Formats: sequence, C-alpha cells, structure tokens
Amino acid sequence: MTRRHWMALLIATASIPATAAERVEVKARGLDHPWSLAFLPDGRVLVTERRGALRVIGTNGRLGTVTGVPAVFHESQAGLFDVVLHPRFADNRTLYLSYAKGTARANATVIARARLEGDRLIDVKEIFRNTPAKSGPVHFGGRMAFLPDGSLVMGTGDGFDYREQAQVTASGFGKMVRIGGSGEIPADNPFRGSAVWSYGHRNPQGLAVDPETGRLWAHEHGPRGGDEVNLIVRGGNYGWPVATHGVDYSGASISPYKSYKGMIDPRVVWVPSIAPSGLAVYRGAMFPAWRGNLIVGGLVSQDVRRIVLDAKGKLLHQARIVPQVSARIRDVRVAPDGALWLTTDEPDGQALRISQ
Repeated sequence: MTRRHWMALLIATASIPATAAERVEVKARGLDHPWSLAFLPDGRVLVTERRGALRVIGTNGRLGTVTGVPAVFHESQAGLFDVVLHPRFADNRTLYLSYAKGTARANATVIARARLEGDRLIDVKEIFRNTPAKSGPVHFGGRMAFLPDGSLVMGTGDGFDYREQAQVTASGFGKMVRIGGSGEIPADNPFRGSAVWSYGHRNPQGLAVDPETGRLWAHEHGPRGGDEVNLIVRGGNYGWPVATHGVDYSGASISPYKSYKGMIDPRVVWVPSIAPSGLAVYRGAMFPAWRGNLIVGGLVSQDVRRIVLDAKGKLLHQARIVPQVSARIRDVRVAPDGALWLTTDEPDGQALRISQ
C-alpha cells in the first residue's frame, strides 16, 4: 500500500459531517453497562449486561431478567458479552452467549449454548473455550455472528500482554474463530483441526454479516490510534502487531510498518481512535439511503456513524448520524422493522431506538 493510499484511509473525527436528526426513543433505562442486543420473534428484546445479567425488554416496555445465565468473570472489561439467536430460533429456541470465564489470573472467552423457555435459560452448555488461558481482565473480544452456512464466528482479543500471539495460528489470541452450532470445528476451516478462521487481530469489538452479499465485516480497537474496519476472509492475516497505524499508549512505536506483504490492509482506519463498538450492515427499509452502509458506534468519540462503501467494499465517505445522541455507544443493531437500536456504555445505561 502506498503512503497516498493509506493516508486516504485515515479519518480525522473533526472532519465527519452530521446528517439530519432522527427520532430517538428510550426503550429501557437502568441497565448496567449493556453490551449487546437481540430481537426475539415475539417482539421482546434481549440485552446483556456486562456484570453477568441477561435482561429482557417486554413489548409493554417493562424490564425483566432471564434466569439460568452461567456465572461470568466480571472485572474491568471482563463479563457477559454478546447474545445471538440461532438462525432457526423460532423453531429451536436456541441462543448463544459469549462471556469471560475464570479468574484474574487465568481466564478465557467462552461460548455457551442454551434454550430460552419463557424467562429462563435451560440446557446451558459451554461449547467453546478460547485457549490458552490468559491473565488480566482486558482484551476478550466476544462479538459473534452467524455466517450464511450456519457456522458461528467470534472475535477474540490479543489479551493485551500477548499481542505477538495474534500472529501465531496455534494460539487463540487475536483471532476470528469459526465453529459449528454445537461447538464442532468445521472441516473446511483454513488450519486443520483448529477453530481459527483469520488472525492478526488486536481486540475485535464489532462483527456483522451482510445479509445480501454474505460478506463478514469486523472492526477492532487499535492501540493509540489505528482502529480498523476489516473485510474478513478465510485464512486472512490482518497484520497486528506487525502492521498497524497506531502507536503504544506510551507513545513508543509498535512497528515501522503500516502495511506488510502477505497481510490484509484495513478498509477504514481511524487516527485518532474512536474506540468503535457495535457494528451492523444496514439492509432495512426504514432508512433507504443507508442501505448497504456499515453502522458503527463509538465509545471514545461518543457518536454513531454511517460508513459508505462502494460495491467492492472501498470506503467512499462517512457521516455522523443521530447527532442528538452523545454517549459511549456499546452496541448497534438493526431491528426487524428497520429501526436502529443502540446501547450506551454506562452504569445507568440505556437502550435506544432510532427511527424516522
């Protein structure tokens, strides 16, 4: 990649225009660092709280709690992360949770499968545990998404103190992992007998499949600068920590390379960092102008933005949306009716619905 090319990717936050305001409704308050949302067929909405609770927003707006959630390791960034429904949830009532498990000295990102019966989980079973175990309560990843073939992908963090392991395919740190719905390793994964689907990631915090093209998009936190949006492909090496647009938190250089032969360059880079969190590909009907765009929340930038790409996935431009919302945005989801839902990363967090 030439200097001119990668400079074109760098997005200065101050240069991002805001679009017209949309309607914002508060659907739930009093959520403890709400991390993820999932829409049930009956109109209710599941919300994970990082402390380890699975909440449910009723069709009447009341906030309830789902029992039977497995115990999580909760400290700093560790806790309960994502909730996703099985593609045939309406028939099998099966869902998946990702969370941190263990202790401060030895922990891992895991996936559990369960069935939802009323307001309780039954038949809860751990189906995947990232290895090796790590110490410290940071850089877990934890976002999940189902691919069109029914396999499940999850991003894992580099564990912060283990960043070189992101380049080691035998390690679970800094990866996208792909498993079957019961935890089995698909035979067509790129590394035989391994769940690793792609590698060279730092701390993925957004993962979404385009329902029309089947493309798998992800974003991840850089260190100090260098947040990325990537188009994930089987067996791809995304560079960390060999190639990065960021520097260490101390200001020291991590690598002299922003691009490296054999490694896949990001489609979008943010310098300074916005700390992206939550990712959706908009294919709804409510906002026709957004179709095919990526919707990204920002923790540090405290905004929501629309990433406009061409048919090949090349960045055209981006714009802030919902400018009346200024908060740490943790999750971004598109509801069945095309509305956009957000969660705010606060001790007294909210679930917000954005509509016309």
